[in-house]
Amino acid sequence: ALHQLYYDPNIENKNLAQKWLMQAQVSPQAWHFSWQLLQPNKVPEIQYFGASALHIKISRYWSDIPTDQYESLKAQLFTQITRFASGSKIVLTRLCVALASLALSMMPDAWPCAVADMVRLFQAEDSPVDGQGRCLALLELLTVLPEEFQTSRLPQYRKSLVRASLAVECGAVFPLLEQLLQQPSSPSCVRQKVLKCFSSWVQLEVPLQDCEALIQAAFAALQDSELFDSSVEAIVNAISQPDAQRYVNTLLKLIPLVLGLQDQLRQAVQNGDMETSHGICRIAVALGENHSRALLDQVEHWQSFLALVNMIMFCTGIPGHFPVNETTSSLTLTFWYTLQDDILSFEAEKQAVYQQVYRPVYFQLVDVLLHKAQFPSDEEYGFWSSDEKEQFRIYRVDISDTLMYVYEMLGAELLSNLYDKLGRLLTSSEEPYSWQHTEALLYGFQSIAETIDVNYSDVVPGLIGLIPRISISNVQLADTVMFTIGALSEWLADHPVMINSVLPLVLHALGNPELSISSVSTLKKICRECKYDLPPYAANIVAVSQDVLMKQIHKTSQCMWLMQALGFLLSALQVEEILKNLHSLISPYIQQLEKLAEEIPNPSNKLAIVHILGLLSNLFTTLDISHHEDDHEGSELRKLPVPQGPNPVVVVLQQVFQLIQKVLSKWLNDAQVVEAVCAIFEKSVKTLLDDFAPMVPQLCEMLGRMYSTIPQASALDLTRQLVHIFAHEPAHFPPIEALFLLVTSITLTLFQQGPRDHPDIVDSFMQLLAQALKRKPDLFLCERLDVKAVFQCELLPRCGEVEPVGKVVQEDGRMLLIAVLEAIGGQASRSLMDCFADILFALNKHCFSLLSVWIKEALQSPGFPSARLSPEQKDTFSQQIL
Repeated sequence: ALHQLYYDPNIENKNLAQKWLMQAQVSPQAWHFSWQLLQPNKVPEIQYFGASALHIKISRYWSDIPTDQYESLKAQLFTQITRFASGSKIVLTRLCVALASLALSMMPDAWPCAVADMVRLFQAEDSPVDGQGRCLALLELLTVLPEEFQTSRLPQYRKSLVRASLAVECGAVFPLLEQLLQQPSSPSCVRQKVLKCFSSWVQLEVPLQDCEALIQAAFAALQDSELFDSSVEAIVNAISQPDAQRYVNTLLKLIPLVLGLQDQLRQAVQNGDMETSHGICRIAVALGENHSRALLDQVEHWQSFLALVNMIMFCTGIPGHFPVNETTSSLTLTFWYTLQDDILSFEAEKQAVYQQVYRPVYFQLVDVLLHKAQFPSDEEYGFWSSDEKEQFRIYRVDISDTLMYVYEMLGAELLSNLYDKLGRLLTSSEEPYSWQHTEALLYGFQSIAETIDVNYSDVVPGLIGLIPRISISNVQLADTVMFTIGALSEWLADHPVMINSVLPLVLHALGNPELSISSVSTLKKICRECKYDLPPYAANIVAVSQDVLMKQIHKTSQCMWLMQALGFLLSALQVEEILKNLHSLISPYIQQLEKLAEEIPNPSNKLAIVHILGLLSNLFTTLDISHHEDDHEGSELRKLPVPQGPNPVVVVLQQVFQLIQKVLSKWLNDAQVVEAVCAIFEKSVKTLLDDFAPMVPQLCEMLGRMYSTIPQASALDLTRQLVHIFAHEPAHFPPIEALFLLVTSITLTLFQQGPRDHPDIVDSFMQLLAQALKRKPDLFLCERLDVKAVFQCELLPRCGEVEPVGKVVQEDGRMLLIAVLEAIGGQASRSLMDCFADILFALNKHCFSLLSVWIKEALQSPGFPSARLSPEQKDTFSQQIL
């Protein structure tokens, strides 16, 4: 089987062999064949499988091993490890993991000084293996022991016992590691392993003061290029353990060690040695980020902590463009959040002192970040790969988040500072400014304005005045100008006189495909925030939008946003204006759709149909004439009177209803088209609510026909919307009830053929039932509904009040309970446990007396729900549930 797994080219044979081997590994025979596979005449792959099987047996089936065999098993493993100390490394590691697992299962009672014994046994002189081989094998064993502990399946109470005894055993490990690391005669491979072993142990939350000597030795090892990476890993792990902040004196001793790396850091930056600068930065950030609170608390050491902060600032501003010539600066961003949070969490007096020290630092940080956010020259940027460009985009988003955060520390002064710099840049006649510089300053402004309310800032009017002065020669700059205008859309709503100075820029940008995302999203924001001030510009906005839509300048998703923007815009107009605009906007699409409805279905006309239906549904998503409007005095919301007569959206829908049905009749087989049709009505229902009422009967009828021909999840989702909004109104109940009965009976027939083929329908159907039970349980009272077949967990809460439901629960509840117990005790995915718990909870809450009888009966059957459960365990389980 192993030969087949490793060497057979046929993938089916490989899979078959793998399946068989996995069963073999957990079988009782594995105890015997594992040792045979480890024999010296086997190849390493086969020996590896033997060692893995041993590990699986020890870690998962420990209870199968009789106590009197512990010692012989331990002795056998020691013998094998000694044998493999000079053999295959992968097999040696697996055997070490098996012995580590054995030690964890025996500690602390059956093997009290496990670690000390391991050290003693491997230092014995009479071993046939040379000293270095023994030493490396011991280090491997000591390295995997804490790792195995982290991933072991020990029960919680055992875990804390074993953790405590490992913490004590640390005393047998660290002196040995120190000695090996500091011995001039230790070869590089041994010191490398020592650092890895130390890294592994500190993750057991060893007190930081016990690590002091080893951390210092690791700092010394940073000078050795071969040991650099392992030293960084060990130092960072030691500093970052959560418990470390309790040992402030040790932390204070570490600051000079970290500051001592500054020359090595500068040297690395000069030589373009990114790996070294990255490693040193990781150490400085680990100390600053994990312990800023503890170190700030030591007020008398404020200068040394400030020196560390400045070292991290150097790392943030490291020369070069991320991610092409440097990868370090991004590591530091979280530190600045943490430091600020810690400063702002002090009581007033201490905070005032630190604000004085750190405000200048944060102003410097803003300059550094905006410098790092600058684009490279166009020529250089042209050579970047698309992956590098994407990483740079994400890096700028992180910078943007940091700036938004820094605003909390620096407040309005930060905006004035950015505005002054931008003003000087744009009005200075001395030197020609680079677009990159302007773009970065605007980007900083936009980062803050996007999330912070800048309505009270006195620099925004000036900024809006500066924007038209920017000579836009470049796509990135144009994008940022757009996004900045978008970020200020709420401010524009409060200062409508300024709309005219930026709207032309946005409308102009709409015609440029390269500015698609930024221009369309900005127009959408303006139409949403300022719609009551836009009627004078409406004709122009609609004309430009229609033009770019007809010329197909934008990709599909931007066309959809553009329609949403127009929906917001039209909402604020008079009804006859809305209808006039709708007519000119939609007519070309309706004509196109009429033509497409005549054609024989094929992939290209399907795309066009889905696109047009999408445009309509996005327009109807935001076109809402019955608003709540904020009263400007900030008093209560008032509802504007809805104009008399039908809603414009309903007028349009009724006009195109026949056409949509015609399209549908040809495309019923196609889930995408059906989904696009349902989306139009779903969006309209959500937006219009009661205004949609005139359409309910014809829509119910259409949905019934659709679902009867070919059941699809989107039709169920739309039915759910109708139940949610209209089922409680007597006038609409009959068509909705008829639709509900129809889809239920069709879905149940589908389930009888096997629900596994239609997971999306199962999901939507359950959601529909849940909605019906919540909004209108009367739907379950109908004679023609087969409640027994609909029986699901959602029914339980209603079993007291809806009689047919109560009856089903009494008759079939036991069946449900058995299915749930089988899932919990058997093979069901752990991620679903919350859902099974919900069912048990509902049974417990609503049918307690029945549950107590059922659970006892069910768990009495031997071997149910799993042969691995004892009667006591089943007993405890049912007691705890009840």
